[in-house]
Amino acid sequence: MSYGWNDVQRIAEELAEAYPGVDPYSVGFVKLQQMIKELPGFDDTSGRVGEKVLEAIQPLWAAEID
Repeated sequence: MSYGWNDVQRIAEELAEAYPGVDPYSVGFVKLQQMIKELPGFDDTSGRVGEKVLEAIQPLWAAEID
């Protein structure tokens, strides 16, 4: 099942699984957006992305790692 930009919790979970050794706060927004687009099942056409979305994903991703 695909998911998109509005599914920030799912994105965080997928990032934690795909990039287990990466500190979420060390990734710039351009790189983070690219990493998300490359996640399996991600639908880039679903929803809109902006800094606020990316800012919301980082702490959720960090929490998934902890």
